Amino acid sequence: MDNKIILKAEDLDGYLTQEDMADLQSLEVMFKETMKSFDPVNEEKIIEGYDKLGHEMQKICSKHPAIKVYSFVTEEGAHAECSRVISKLRDIKTDHQEFMYYSQRAYEMLFRMAYTDQHSDKKGHIIVKTPVNFPVQNYAVHKIPDIDHKIENTAICVMLRGALLPSMIMSKEIQEYSSHGYKTPFALFKISRNDTKNEADMEYIMDLNKSFFNLEQLDGKDLIFADPMNATGGSLVTVVKYLQSQGVKPKSIAFFNTISTLKGSIRVTRALENCTCYTLWMDPVMNEKAYIMPGLGDAGDRLNGCDTKDAPRNMIQLIADYGHNISGLYKSQLYEIEKIVLG
Repeated sequence: MDNKIILKAEDLDGYLTQEDMADLQSLEVMFKETMKSFDPVNEEKIIEGYDKLGHEMQKICSKHPAIKVYSFVTEEGAHAECSRVISKLRDIKTDHQEFMYYSQRAYEMLFRMAYTDQHSDKKGHIIVKTPVNFPVQNYAVHKIPDIDHKIENTAICVMLRGALLPSMIMSKEIQEYSSHGYKTPFALFKISRNDTKNEADMEYIMDLNKSFFNLEQLDGKDLIFADPMNATGGSLVTVVKYLQSQGVKPKSIAFFNTISTLKGSIRVTRALENCTCYTLWMDPVMNEKAYIMPGLGDAGDRLNGCDTKDAPRNMIQLIADYGHNISGLYKSQLYEIEKIVLG
């Protein structure tokens, strides 16, 4: 039985103010001017154009406290790492294994920005038994920030394919920083864009028959969504609005992106109550097909490989394709996913 929910683009634009539209239009004009230097390539003009875009986006983001951009809110010493990670993810020459490695780096940085970078006098301790046992068994003590109150009410919501590995990374970080080894519950949603549509009339489709979730595990939780790309914001809004229609009342929503557009970030923070967007890098615009520019291509394909049209992989097959190393590293997360998929 067909059981799908559709959200249209015009439903999202209603959350934008006249000031938002003017800000977004200014970025559109600036990016079009910068693109004139792409062919033929004029490196000096490209650098100049992106410098101007960066300053303009930082100015606009200062008006939106629920949008946290890594390079705008962290200390300057951290910006080089951010630039290097993003440049590797963008690079057309970066292969599958490297893309997975830099995606992991990206989400570890995002976790730190959201949960551990703020100074706190309250510390936790980890006591570790080491392999050194002469003359007696040795132990070491390490301090970590006490953030149990921030992370031990979380649930991970996966918007499938590209979001699967980033979601597992976030859950692993939560487990590592929890003094109780808290393992997040998971909810898996099958959601896609209608790629026959343009940005102005885009549709977002959620297939409930291919989604796996327990509403009771999500009610009253701090919901975490980790999607590499936030272009329009439509996928997140579709999922959360559906959950709310089913009686789920999230305590908060956190959206973690490697790259986001300003438009997508504004839309979701306006559309969803108590929602914060954390993004490693802000890109200025989308093209007519609602793909981010300059972007990094299809993050799902670059993380997971391309499905064939006739034989798309299900969740279990996708996890198997990650291989033994990933499965071993995220075994607690895979166990939670297995429980929700297999019931």
